[in-house]
Amino acid sequence: MKKVSVLLLLLSFLINVPLLRADEGMWTFDNPPLKQWKERYKFEPSAEWLEKMRLACVRINDGGSASFVSPDGLMITNHHVALGQITKLSTPERDLVKNGFYARSQAEELPTKDMEANVLVSYENVTDRVQGAVKKGATDKQAAEQRKAAIAAIEKESTDKTGLRSDVISLYSGGEYWLYRFKKYTDIRLVFAPEEQIAFFGGDYDNFTFPRYNLDVSFLRVYEDGKPAKTPNYFKWSETGPNDLDFVIAAGNPGSTARLLTVAQLAYQRDTGNLLQKKVWELRRDILENYAKLGSEQARQASNGIRSFNNSLKRLYGQQEGLMNPRMFAKKEKEEKDLKAALAKKPELMRQYAPAWTNIKAAYAQLPAMAKRLAFSTLAPSRLATIASGIVRYGDEIGKPNDQRYDEFRDARLPGLKANLLSTAPIYPAMEEAALTAWLKEGVKTLGPNDPFIRAAIGDAEVDEVVKRAVNETALKDVAARKALLDGGKAAVDASVDPMVTLARRVEPVIRQLRAWNEDKIQSVETRNGELIAKARFAVYGRTIPPDANFNLRITYGRVKGYDEDTTLVPFETTYYGLFDRAASFAEKPPFDLPERWRGAASKLDLTTPFNFVYSADTIGGMSGSPIINRNAEFVGINFDSNVQKLSNRYWYIEEEEGSRAVGVHSAGILEALRKLYGAGDLAKELTGK
Repeated sequence: MKKVSVLLLLLSFLINVPLLRADEGMWTFDNPPLKQWKERYKFEPSAEWLEKMRLACVRINDGGSASFVSPDGLMITNHHVALGQITKLSTPERDLVKNGFYARSQAEELPTKDMEANVLVSYENVTDRVQGAVKKGATDKQAAEQRKAAIAAIEKESTDKTGLRSDVISLYSGGEYWLYRFKKYTDIRLVFAPEEQIAFFGGDYDNFTFPRYNLDVSFLRVYEDGKPAKTPNYFKWSETGPNDLDFVIAAGNPGSTARLLTVAQLAYQRDTGNLLQKKVWELRRDILENYAKLGSEQARQASNGIRSFNNSLKRLYGQQEGLMNPRMFAKKEKEEKDLKAALAKKPELMRQYAPAWTNIKAAYAQLPAMAKRLAFSTLAPSRLATIASGIVRYGDEIGKPNDQRYDEFRDARLPGLKANLLSTAPIYPAMEEAALTAWLKEGVKTLGPNDPFIRAAIGDAEVDEVVKRAVNETALKDVAARKALLDGGKAAVDASVDPMVTLARRVEPVIRQLRAWNEDKIQSVETRNGELIAKARFAVYGRTIPPDANFNLRITYGRVKGYDEDTTLVPFETTYYGLFDRAASFAEKPPFDLPERWRGAASKLDLTTPFNFVYSADTIGGMSGSPIINRNAEFVGINFDSNVQKLSNRYWYIEEEEGSRAVGVHSAGILEALRKLYGAGDLAKELTGK
């Protein structure tokens, strides 16, 4: 069929536009929800308004979002997003996690260990070039290699030309490819962090609930050439914050959704994938919890990891509960059925796209048998072992042509990878030994003693013996030793007798075999057929549906609004009154105890000041730290959590009427604490100008 006739056919086929619900969607900046804003909220921002918002938003490589709130590089994120860096800056003698931190001058701001911040400065559609690189008649594997070569070339060309970090981003399961260019900051310094106990007041009991009382914020500053960076695109601070029913926008980097997956893919997640992920995360959490029981210093070292796994597990439980709900799963089945029915009205498109679902289902039928090997054939629980694996892999990859390397070793991404491998963040050998020992022992139980990975890792020796030597005798605790191996390339890595390096070298062939299997049998099939399904969806619905999240910048929106829960009403905001009441109601027993500076501080505060609030935007993990702004692009709050009703939104949008809410820290509540409890008047002045 000629190209023109295909286009006419597609245009004539846009007859089944789905009805998006309320505030649904995590939208890309090339396709913002302008129609919904205009119709629902009478809001019509200019292109300049949108650009300023984009340039004020920041992606943090630690797994969250942030935003600029002054013209001098000051940015705000969540305490729990910055917690990894705060932990790395802490020592037994100076525990910043427990006691908090405030730099009263720029000279006192603390350089973080290995944080990277990215600002999306430009983007362009490169779909035709990437998809056009696939030659007619190519197998799924060949097609994947051809796409990979095109992506590598695009990224390298852009990086060489602009000097910006350049990533080709896949959207709609391969239906579109966009080149994103980022301004990258690596000199990032801690300005302010409250005590963890007030940032995470209520602990795991209150996590994913509301009402909440959390000062989950941290301030950092980006530097260039040793001076605070100039950031003219920033959000002005609202001292009053949002009111009930206000329209708000949150822009951030949602980590991952799976709303456009096929029913076969979702069934795998329900029946195998999520259950295995649960086992892995529970094991790794339990390892750290057991280590933490050894003493207060061990508890300090392990606390961030424990909290992270508990948070991930609680979210996973909610996601799995959603998939197990027959009514909800039936909605996904109906969506797929409706799309296929729409295609059936056009035989030409049906012939072209219908096989895609069958191909993905056939590929996923192979996955359960390999799932445990894919999950447990890794040294990831140990940071030292992860560094060793990275160095070994670097030696193997760096000698290859750029377009034939693993994605993470392409030229455009090497600076970030090297920075991570050479991080000066502290390493705790005893925790490393405990984690790797327990992990490999569980691997023996799960995979069996004759599994290729287990044989390569320990052979006929005992796990304790192998791990003890690898951890205690490795030189990789020294950054200089890591750099020497990287600089020496493959020859140096192959010649190394360092026991951690030799462990990584032994298991690397097995890891590569498994990665090759997954790429060839699953990922290449997903990408090729995902592209077909995306084109089918475009033919039926156009671009009225946003792509799945992938930790790149998105726009979400909604209203500040309370909700009904069972037989009661939940207010849209909490106040400082509620914080002190909740602490007193539990006699300040953990996790409802207050930090020292907060005890008896009620008389210093205006207790009517709003603290946390809920709003109806469509969010998910990775949006933590996202700025919440009003129509005037003023900062009114910062996203930090959601309620339990929202947990299964990885797979579908949860209606506003069902009580689905995101949770934010109120801008007025942040100022109240800075000015009256932390003596951070200068910081408050930088935010507000007064």
